[in-house]
Amino acid sequence: MLHKTRGIVFRFTKYGETSIIVNIFTEMFGLQSYIVNGVRSKTAKNKIALYQPLTLLELVVYHRENANILRIKETKCLHAYQTIQHDIRKSTVAMFLNEVINKAVKDQSHAEEICEFLINSFIALDQVLSAENFHLIFLLKLSRYLGFGPQTNEEVLGVWMVNTEDEQILKKLLEANYDSVIPMNHTSRKNLLEALLRFYSSHIDSFGEIKSVHVLKDILN
Repeated sequence: MLHKTRGIVFRFTKYGETSIIVNIFTEMFGLQSYIVNGVRSKTAKNKIALYQPLTLLELVVYHRENANILRIKETKCLHAYQTIQHDIRKSTVAMFLNEVINKAVKDQSHAEEICEFLINSFIALDQVLSAENFHLIFLLKLSRYLGFGPQTNEEVLGVWMVNTEDEQILKKLLEANYDSVIPMNHTSRKNLLEALLRFYSSHIDSFGEIKSVHVLKDILN
């Protein structure tokens, strides 16, 4: 049966000589795998650009319960990013957040709310003037959709200690929007990122190491 839905690309892998398997988190069905034939051929006219990680899509898809791999009938870009590809800080934040959501967002329940959040968040990343603190605010907001969102500093930090200045910054981050201006130095930003990654690891068993975090720290230094 055909369904219209919005979605965000998580990742794709090459399949055969000219095809891909693309993982898309959809508004209607959560995380799904689709085979897309021919997009890597010489005559595909750059159609593979639609399946790059974090691309926001409007889709018409075939859906069958319990199918491992499905097909897409129609694909259209929902929002063409204007700044993320050209701003090294934004593109690095986007790379980091893509790795996070690939590890953290797997639940099929509340798919509509999670997809709406992800779409709105990456449009916001494209539009904000400064992305230095975006990843910290995103991690806090995402945790609420994943069912372990904190209300207090203590829930984030657990037994780990940070200095008083970082505690005050974290308190502001808990209430922040993406366009909130929260002054902090590189050390505080690094400390709070490490605290949030520990917080995620304590709630998601398979979370593991985020490889892109080292690049993120260097670029935001």
